[in-house]
Amino acid sequence: MPLILSTGFIFAAAAICEIAGCFSFWAWLKLEKSMLWLVPGVCSLVAFAYLLTLVPSAAAGRAYAAYGGIYIVASLIWLWAVEGHQPDGWDLSGSGLALVASAVILFAPRG
Repeated sequence: MPLILSTGFIFAAAAICEIAGCFSFWAWLKLEKSMLWLVPGVCSLVAFAYLLTLVPSAAAGRAYAAYGGIYIVASLIWLWAVEGHQPDGWDLSGSGLALVASAVILFAPRG
């Protein structure tokens, strides 16, 4: 599998895990859900952290920075699919810029 494709899958899986994990805490604290929501949330956050270690980057900080753009897009998808709020043009423009920035950070030739 090409590097860009496999990295994309890793980032997408990490984003789902991170957002689901964070949302479980949001649901517990803000939506007054049961404390049991924290169990899958913690598991999701552990999976998120593990997945980011699979990104082919020599520097953790660079992998995390590049992941940021994917997280932004995934958060807007969550906003729409789970919370029922459609992203607007500003959301879409900003997420497009974030994806370009992520690609520059992760795939730029290094000396």
